[in-house]
Amino acid sequence: MPATLPIIASCSPESVIAWRGHERLSARQFLQQALQLVQQLPAGAQLLNLCEDRYHFALCLAAGLIAGRSTLLPPSQAPDVLRRVHALGAPLVGLGDRAEPPAALVQLGSPWLDLSALGPGASCASESWCIPQVDAQAPAVVIFTSGSTGVPVPHVKSFGQLVAAARVQMTRLPLHGAGVGYALLGTVPAQHMFGLESTVMLPLQSGGTLCAERPFFPADIAAALGALRRPRALVSTPVHLRALLDGGVALPPIDLVLCATATLSESLAREVEARCNTQLLEIFGSTETGQIASRRTARERAWHLWPEVRLRCAEDRWWAHGGHVHTPTLLADMLEPLDEAHFILHGRTADLVNVAGKRSSLAHLSQQLLSVPGVLDGAFFVYESARGSITGVSRLAALVVAPALTRAQILAALRERIDAVFLPRPLLLVEQMPRNATGKLPQETLQALATRLATSSCGSEP
Repeated sequence: MPATLPIIASCSPESVIAWRGHERLSARQFLQQALQLVQQLPAGAQLLNLCEDRYHFALCLAAGLIAGRSTLLPPSQAPDVLRRVHALGAPLVGLGDRAEPPAALVQLGSPWLDLSALGPGASCASESWCIPQVDAQAPAVVIFTSGSTGVPVPHVKSFGQLVAAARVQMTRLPLHGAGVGYALLGTVPAQHMFGLESTVMLPLQSGGTLCAERPFFPADIAAALGALRRPRALVSTPVHLRALLDGGVALPPIDLVLCATATLSESLAREVEARCNTQLLEIFGSTETGQIASRRTARERAWHLWPEVRLRCAEDRWWAHGGHVHTPTLLADMLEPLDEAHFILHGRTADLVNVAGKRSSLAHLSQQLLSVPGVLDGAFFVYESARGSITGVSRLAALVVAPALTRAQILAALRERIDAVFLPRPLLLVEQMPRNATGKLPQETLQALATRLATSSCGSEP
């Protein structure tokens, strides 16, 4: 790898690097605003990037790289999360796109920069065009695990690692080599590893176009897609795709869908491809490794490893190493290698459950639950409040969104699909699952909600 790498892919200064609605933003404007932001950064502070506008997020990232500062990417703006990030020790400057900072930052005394007030940057069409080069080994971001299974853990990624992953991902996309980059719209936050890699680094390093918005509602997603030039791609999650298909809106042509962050069923992948007349690529990776494999889920079960990335088994656990994964990194997944470049994924190690001597996984059980007609959303989890029985056996619980079904009907359908020892006790009906911005279900949130609901409905469980 070269000692330095360009902060954006080689392009002309007037190339469109980003879209905001119908506004086109040029590469020249992007770099001018990034340099303007560098001048406003307090000396010695790390950047805490809380921008929701993806263009502003990219400006913060670029300014940090130019200034030699790493950028911290918290999994949420919850006060406790921000306090944990602040406790890492380095002085912080918060960057966002609203006038007032989060209350937690005010309490912590961190300065705040509002990028929505950032000027257009100095404009001089005759000035020389130069794309800044960045040390490949420079720590670009400190990104945190989602905390869905515990406390968020920080991981440092160098600029070279991020660029290498983006360049490999680019080669796996349809139309690669056609000389046209995708315009990428994301429903996932840029502070998440999948969002960072696929909605920020990929367009900036492939000559594609970054989309500033992060729409949530189906009508807004359709409108934002329709405003983009083609080829255009949607970067999303299984839960967001399910809601989009069920939203009843007419979708414009979508040339590609990229999906990650949770288990994607083959049936949903096929439905997305059929309804949107597109190809869907599922991405496999983690905060620790970044993305390392992909597959076309509607047509294949096996995953294709990124070139140079290899898997190794030690003591029944799998490790990834090679390519942009600089050191052997433990995976939280159960794998079945087919050959050096392909594997089958059997779920996460933490998902394994053993009840009455029988084994299954929470991912498999949740998929069976979602296959019940009338179930709109739901998930199995280990009910911690049920631990400590005289047998020492953990019990399983499930939260379910199924407005037209009763508990008894759902349990009867599950008995047809899974062994009776895995039936959830309790099974609790909710109006909406407590998913976070990436569609994940933090375990502590599930536990707290289940305990509250079970207590309030004591004695009503069939």
